[in-house]
Amino acid sequence: MFIDAHVHLDKYGDLLDEALRQIEQERIFTVATAMDVPSYLELQKIGERSELILPTFGIHPRRAADYADRLPEVARYIEGSPAIGEIGLDFHWVKDPSTYPAQRKVLEYFFAAAREQKKFVNLHTKGGEKEILDLLEKYDIQRAIIHWYSGPMDILRGMIQFGCCFTIGVEVLYSDHIKAIAKAVPDHLLLTETDNPGGLKWLKGEVGMPRAIANVVDALAELRQSTPGLIMQTVQANFSRMIQDNPSLKDAHVVLSRINP
Repeated sequence: MFIDAHVHLDKYGDLLDEALRQIEQERIFTVATAMDVPSYLELQKIGERSELILPTFGIHPRRAADYADRLPEVARYIEGSPAIGEIGLDFHWVKDPSTYPAQRKVLEYFFAAAREQKKFVNLHTKGGEKEILDLLEKYDIQRAIIHWYSGPMDILRGMIQFGCCFTIGVEVLYSDHIKAIAKAVPDHLLLTETDNPGGLKWLKGEVGMPRAIANVVDALAELRQSTPGLIMQTVQANFSRMIQDNPSLKDAHVVLSRINP
């Protein structure tokens, strides 16, 4: 079974039916990450169409300023979500420094909830890598997925030492820096993603479809002198460990245990 640990299914528009068909046909367990409340509500509807889709709630750093002063309103969505994401910091693509305090406030609110509810978090870290590592340590977040890491290698090593998992995505097909990161992540912390549909669109101008996860797995197998089958097994084992001991993820456990790569 493929694991695509970071996808924005609500962004597919007219291509959603084809995306869902590929997910079912290729047996891709898909973590559908939200950007905000409307995004999460849409993902919940999409999730009803396939047992392979796990909708999760988060407030993306680009949306943080819209929610920072009304965080109690989102508490029920955090409580009801089986995991948390996409959350994080972005001091690179977000150019307005006046939004940075709101980003920090929202992230810490979610971290406190994740610690209390023992949920994994799906993290955007661009430009805020060191601060996020410090906050992971402060809040003792034991289940963290670092999505599409592209930052400094010294912070990567610190996150590895802390025990973060890392999703390697479609940029591994094009970037030497991402290839170096993909080789540096230990086996027990390796996950895969596509960031569909926008990842490939940003890189190559084409809409990313679910089958792109196979290309990521093939590239990882070549880089790590392994095989696609072994990469898939490793990633599935790592993701299964990420979601263990969480009653709200019992159904996901059942699906993963029933379908082998």
